[in-house]
Amino acid sequence: MPITDNSKHVDFSQAVLNWFETHGRKNLPWQLKPNPYRVWISEIMLQQTQVTTVIPYYENFMQNFPDIKQLALADEDKVLHHWTGLGYYARARNLHKTAKIIYHEHHGVLPSTLDELVELPGIGKSTAGAIMALADDKYAVILDGNVKRVLCRYHCVKGWPGQSDTQKQLWQLAERHTPSSNCRSYTQAMMDLGATLCTRTKPSCSVCPLQQGCEAYLTQKTTEFPYKKIKKKLPVKTTQMLILHDKSGEKVLLEKRPPSGIWGGLWSFPEIQVNDSISGYLQKYGFVINAQTMPWNDIHHTFSHYHLNIKPQILWLAKEPILIMEKPDWHWYDLNSPTELGLAAPVKTLLKQLVNQS
Repeated sequence: MPITDNSKHVDFSQAVLNWFETHGRKNLPWQLKPNPYRVWISEIMLQQTQVTTVIPYYENFMQNFPDIKQLALADEDKVLHHWTGLGYYARARNLHKTAKIIYHEHHGVLPSTLDELVELPGIGKSTAGAIMALADDKYAVILDGNVKRVLCRYHCVKGWPGQSDTQKQLWQLAERHTPSSNCRSYTQAMMDLGATLCTRTKPSCSVCPLQQGCEAYLTQKTTEFPYKKIKKKLPVKTTQMLILHDKSGEKVLLEKRPPSGIWGGLWSFPEIQVNDSISGYLQKYGFVINAQTMPWNDIHHTFSHYHLNIKPQILWLAKEPILIMEKPDWHWYDLNSPTELGLAAPVKTLLKQLVNQS
C-alpha cells in the first residue's frame, strides 16, 4: 500500500498549510466566530452540495435557528421549510433529531469526543472530525469528497473511493498526513484545495502546492483518479400530481408524505399512478370538480437512483369539500398567504407557477 514515509508526510502537510496562508478561504460564514453548532450545521449542509449554494441557506438557517435550543424546539415543518431546495432531506430530519437529543440529553452542548459525536444521527466519522478540528482546533481527521480526491491523485489510489477497501486505505493516508497541531487550518486547507484546485475536472495542477509529490501529476494520470463508480442506467418512473384548487381558487391541496423515503416528511401534491383514474381519486374523497382536468407540461426530476417524470393535473372544486372526508395529513395551502412548510422541490416550482398565473 502506497503509504508515504514520515519525511514526505511532513512535506505534504506543511505545503498544504503554506498554501492555505495565502490562498485559503477564511471568510465563509461558518468560519466567523466558529463554534461546534455553527460548524455542525455547515458540514451537514455541505454534504454533496456546493459552497455557493449553501451560503444563503446557511445564513437564513442560522437567523431562524441560532442555537441548538431553537432548533430542538422548532416544529419539523419549519426546519424542512428552511431546507427546501437543498435536497437530501434526510439531512434536515437528522439535524432536527440530533438537536433534540443534544438539548435533552447533553444539556444543549454538542459532545466533544469523536465517539460521542458519531453516535448522533447524521454525524459520521468525517463530519465529527470536521466539527472537532474546525470548531475547537483539536486533532481530528476528515475524509470528505474533496480530501478523497486529493489523496487519490497524490497517491494514485486505485479503486472507487466508495468501496470499503479503498475507504480504509484513504483513511490511513488521511491520518498519516494530518498534523498533530494547527489542525483547524489544515482541515480547512484540504477542503479548499479539493474545492478550488484539485477539482473533479480540469484540476489546476500548475499552481498546486502538492505538484512535486503528486503521483498522478508526475505520471500524467490526473484524469484517471479518483476511479469512477460504474454508472448504471437510471430507470424512469412516472407519476401524476393532482393540483386541486378549492372553490375560491386561492388554496390548493397538499399532502404530507411519510416520514421515510423520497421527500420524507415534506409536503407535496397528492399523487396517483399514471394509469390510475383521476375521477376515482376524486370520488374516493367526495370531491366534485367544475371543469375538465387541465394538464400542464411534464416536469422532470432526478434522484440518485431513478428519474421521475411528473405529470401535473390542474383541477378546480365545484363546491367546498366535505369536512368529514378531510385527512389529518392534508393542508389547504393558501397561495396568497403561504404557511411555512417543507416542500418537495418540484412542488415549490409548481406553486410558483400557480402564484404567477393567478
